[in-house]
Amino acid sequence: MSATQPKLIQEQSLLARLAAARNNSDDLFRIVRNDSLYDRPIAERHRTIFYLGHLEAFDFNLFRQGNPSLQSFNPEFDKLFAFGIDPVDGGLPTDQRADWPSLEKVREYVNRIRQTIDASLNQPRHNNAQFDLLSSQDKLLNVAIEHRLMHAETLSYMFHRLPFDKKNSRFTENPRIGPAARNEMLKIPAGSTRLGLSRKNPTRFGWDNEYEAFDVDVPAFRIDKFMVTNGDFLNFLLDGGYEDPRLWSPADWQWKGQNSIHNPAFWENNVGEWLYHGMFQNFPLPLAWPVYVSHAEARAFARWTKKSLPTEAQWQRAACGTPQNVDREFPWGNEAPVAGCGNFDFASWNPSDVNAFPENKSSFGVVGQLGNGWEWTSSPFAPFDGFEPFAFYPGYSANFFDGKHFVIKGGSARTAACMLRRSFRNWFQPHYQYVYAGFRCISE
Repeated sequence: MSATQPKLIQEQSLLARLAAARNNSDDLFRIVRNDSLYDRPIAERHRTIFYLGHLEAFDFNLFRQGNPSLQSFNPEFDKLFAFGIDPVDGGLPTDQRADWPSLEKVREYVNRIRQTIDASLNQPRHNNAQFDLLSSQDKLLNVAIEHRLMHAETLSYMFHRLPFDKKNSRFTENPRIGPAARNEMLKIPAGSTRLGLSRKNPTRFGWDNEYEAFDVDVPAFRIDKFMVTNGDFLNFLLDGGYEDPRLWSPADWQWKGQNSIHNPAFWENNVGEWLYHGMFQNFPLPLAWPVYVSHAEARAFARWTKKSLPTEAQWQRAACGTPQNVDREFPWGNEAPVAGCGNFDFASWNPSDVNAFPENKSSFGVVGQLGNGWEWTSSPFAPFDGFEPFAFYPGYSANFFDGKHFVIKGGSARTAACMLRRSFRNWFQPHYQYVYAGFRCISE
């Protein structure tokens, strides 16, 4: 095999992954009826039509930085669909449906962008010295792939909020409704864990906030074996947890009152019976599934139990640490995630029982930290020492180092396998209820 053949195989693999990611997002948009693509399922987010154009506009704006021969044919759309939104302090978008172009024009733009990008990817390389990880094109392909897959998860929980009659329902949800799993707390001995990626390994892709790797000494603590379930959280609700201001910070209490928050966003009360709001139908609340809530709700539950949320380092120590202080790549070992060892990589529309995958277990016996639901931590999203923003995407992380976002770790049923790596960091505002995020508690 010649020296160029492994590189060619890698490039072909990345192109195949980009094609697969496009198929994934195309399938998601088919769920929504055409006459509902201009709806705004979540008040804090753009209308759905934005995301249809955004995925291609992002790729075009990205790839033309590494290939100046790519020329815009619609600068207005390139700008219109360039950036998503994450409003803080209560500010919400005010655009109207009439402010957006027709579906036909957006789809024409999408198709032409793809044709232009695909033609350019088959041309000789245009290396750029500012892209110093992998080759320039490989780095941009990884960014394009993971950005699209992140949005595939975002679109999933957005479409969860659409009324059922606005979707082209093609699925019947028949979840197994089992008893709530009995939880217990496991002791994690004092030791070290490694956060982040090292630039000394230039063949691994990571986002800018994943650098630079460093070791953290973590004192001993105890952590829930399983994620907090709907059944656990129902006890908190029935005990008046949403009505007790002592359990909430002043800002969280104000948010809850102003927005009439009385239960998790994925729950609905039907004449005294709690239901789970699925993607295509409601069904009785599965007590053994992880509860999906905002950081504020998770923190209130933890206070109710006289516990707290783990820091990013504590969560990482429990997931990938070992008694020998040599971190594993994944909770179960160093083998890459495969179907059947957890609920991830778009395996399901729904979570599973928190104890459904006992082999998805850390060296300390903590179960299910990858997949089935992201997990809130108490750590504000902040840069590691040595952080350097991507030159071609400087605001990806840096725009959110504001003390108003918290790190979540792990992944959900709708998280791509490539983002289950140990160093991957996700983040959201504390009052955002809609992401597939749950939690587990710790005590000292």
